[in-house]
Amino acid sequence: MSDYWTDKNVLVTGGYGFLGSHVVAALLARGVDPGNIRTYGSSELDLRDMSNCRTAVKGMDVVLHVAGRGGGIGYNQRNPGSLFYDNIIMNTHLMEAARLEGVGKFVGIGTVCSYPKYIPVPFREENLWMGYPEETNASYGLSKKMMIVQSEAYRRQYGFNSITPLLVNLYGPRDKFDLEDSHVIPALIRKFVDARRVGEKNIIVWGTGKASREFLHVRDAAEGILLAAERYDRSEPVNIGSGSEVTIKELTELIAELSGFRGEILWDESKPDGQPRRCLDTSRALQEFGYRAKVPLRDGVQETIEWYIANY
Repeated sequence: MSDYWTDKNVLVTGGYGFLGSHVVAALLARGVDPGNIRTYGSSELDLRDMSNCRTAVKGMDVVLHVAGRGGGIGYNQRNPGSLFYDNIIMNTHLMEAARLEGVGKFVGIGTVCSYPKYIPVPFREENLWMGYPEETNASYGLSKKMMIVQSEAYRRQYGFNSITPLLVNLYGPRDKFDLEDSHVIPALIRKFVDARRVGEKNIIVWGTGKASREFLHVRDAAEGILLAAERYDRSEPVNIGSGSEVTIKELTELIAELSGFRGEILWDESKPDGQPRRCLDTSRALQEFGYRAKVPLRDGVQETIEWYIANY
């Protein structure tokens, strides 16, 4: 176990969710006493309420703020107002509550969606303010971007130790496999596996397939978050990703192959592609705290497909 966690009380917001549950598992794997880990479900404690945030952080040494509302392109298009409000209020209240409580370290999870729509690839942290995010996820991305502003401001004025890792699109076991609201990998896995089961001859996929994305296995994400908590003490954002780029067409064909789907893939070009390209420069994470993703995309997708088949 890293000495960093010895005798520390740790709050993991969203600890029953997709990413949060893997963060909790990573803490336990480090030898953290389960009695020192606190988490709440959204039905137990609504973190949009400041008094609930004060309750959540009381007695905590480290806050890993993993909770948030988000989804795929369609979900973001349908819910821009509530996504902005819920995330910015939750982030703002929780960091302020942690500051008031004297929490030693606050880790606020940011997103690749905060980056401008058009900047050089791979995305470097210093280019975060070069423009406006891609329109379909701008409200979500900007709500997370304000957490970076708050972190930097609180460090300058109060000496508050907060950091903001920026994560790319995640995937892996325990993801949400909802065709309407989930991200691209779980949505495609469900489409292809279910189509193979019932013998469908074709599958419709949004967009042109030309856009690119970077994907990070959820266990790699959890490891990056904990390494940042242990070793990174600057409010400048830090990218957490795999550092590799794949087009949506390549990804779709990979998932079709691994799912055993042999039918035709049809592209609905009336639907948006989202941001043209996404890939992070992860050199800062490597230099600052030795982080490098380990799970290859093909292996991770295969594992996720097997988990979906076993659990749905």
